[in-house]
Amino acid sequence: MDYDLPFFNNKFSLRLFEADYKYVHANYGPPVPPPTGGAIGGRANLSGAELSTGIVAHFGHIIPPPPVTYSCAASPATVFPGDPITVTGTPSNLNPKKTATYTWTADGGTITGTSTTANIDTKSANPGTYTAKGHVTEGAKPGEMADCSASYTVKAFEPPTLSCSANPSTVAPGDSSTITASGVSPQNRPLTYSYSSSAGSVSGNNSTATLTTTGAAPGTITVTCNVVDDKGQTASATTTVTVNAPPPPPAPTTSQLCSINFDRDKKRPARVDNEAKACLDDIALNLQRTSDAKIAVVGDKDSAEKKGDKLAAERAVNAKAYLVTEKGIDASRVSVYTGSDNGKTVTTTLIPAGATLSTTGLTPVDESAVTAKPRTAPVTHHHKKKQ
Repeated sequence: MDYDLPFFNNKFSLRLFEADYKYVHANYGPPVPPPTGGAIGGRANLSGAELSTGIVAHFGHIIPPPPVTYSCAASPATVFPGDPITVTGTPSNLNPKKTATYTWTADGGTITGTSTTANIDTKSANPGTYTAKGHVTEGAKPGEMADCSASYTVKAFEPPTLSCSANPSTVAPGDSSTITASGVSPQNRPLTYSYSSSAGSVSGNNSTATLTTTGAAPGTITVTCNVVDDKGQTASATTTVTVNAPPPPPAPTTSQLCSINFDRDKKRPARVDNEAKACLDDIALNLQRTSDAKIAVVGDKDSAEKKGDKLAAERAVNAKAYLVTEKGIDASRVSVYTGSDNGKTVTTTLIPAGATLSTTGLTPVDESAVTAKPRTAPVTHHHKKKQ
């Protein structure tokens, strides 16, 4: 029975006691009966016990060294085809007096390395999850070698994304709009842009283009922006540009032409004189230049005139008669009215096609009840009969 002393890393023990039993068998040859002068021969069986104590010293060590271990990791653990991966192994419990050997294998891409670090080329790897395996050895005995593994993923290339906008988004016919496309490749691949439009024309091959609306009908034009990376992956987006309808032409309006004064001929207060003729000649020229226009002729009376209503109507009818009979103007293009102004006049208003004459204060003349008098008609003198 030993007691390990706590000194010198348990190299010494106190042997409290040691009890041994011994058995000895001896053979002395053939027995010789007495008397004899030499060895008498025979056999002997001897038994004995032995008890001892003391100090015991230990040399060597029976506990084996810890086995070699190996761990490894891939960085980055997720890549796109062609991106590099570094695998780093971390061994433990290596004997510094021995030289360790490292080898690597991988089931995706190409791995190279002869130390604790290996590099993986993923150009030839299809998308998927793979494993890199490392092996370290410093001898052929158990515990002198170890393995490790690290997984990594090769992702398929992601297509680009694209947004598209127009500025301005509303234009007048024939105006242009700037189209801006913003493409992003998750792998920072080079991008190529192209454009198309449902109307007008669009030009440009980078991130901006110009839409020209010349010849496009009013309405909405759809512009399609396209982008493709060097791997053939595409993205599209659309934006719209509204082409406003051209403003309508201003509505035609009536316009005042010349006026005729009838207060010079006291005897014929409704006669178209030379001054009136000059005004009506200008009116006829206007009507000849604008064949779809009409004319309104409005006769007025002086408040002091007797039979003023009749005179106002005659003034308008006589002016129309001059235009029709002497200037060849179609009678349907000339309308006659009596007005509410105070004066021996005729006013004229040109009515273009599409314009509307305001008839407030005007009264149409019943032309069947008013006879036009020629401009050169002689003056008629009336004499009272004597009683």
